[in-house]
Amino acid sequence: QVQFVESGGGLVQPGGSLRLSCAASGFTLRYYAIGWFRQAPGKERELVARILVNGRTEYLDSVQGRFSISRNNAKRTTTLQMNTLKPEDTAIYYCNAVAHGSGQYYWGQGTQVTVSS
Repeated sequence: QVQFVESGGGLVQPGGSLRLSCAASGFTLRYYAIGWFRQAPGKERELVARILVNGRTEYLDSVQGRFSISRNNAKRTTTLQMNTLKPEDTAIYYCNAVAHGSGQYYWGQGTQVTVSS
């Protein structure tokens, strides 16, 4: 059974940190590009960070220097470390994996991140 299960998220004060993780089962994560997306109320889903099969990373300008994406192919996991969080980072965060070549993709179930004092 294919699963891409998220963990982490929650409520944090401005300036705080959170770590989100996704664990893959039923597919070989090393062959997939990984992305973390977020969707705030009333807004479109946007790509926050991604890490390609070769390890190259890309970030949304507004999170550059604050967020860090990583992958552990042996453990089939990906992590999004979020530091210096701001209220505008509040959203539901989703992990995504897209197969290099075939385009097969999987989504995590989403996790709420709320940044508020």
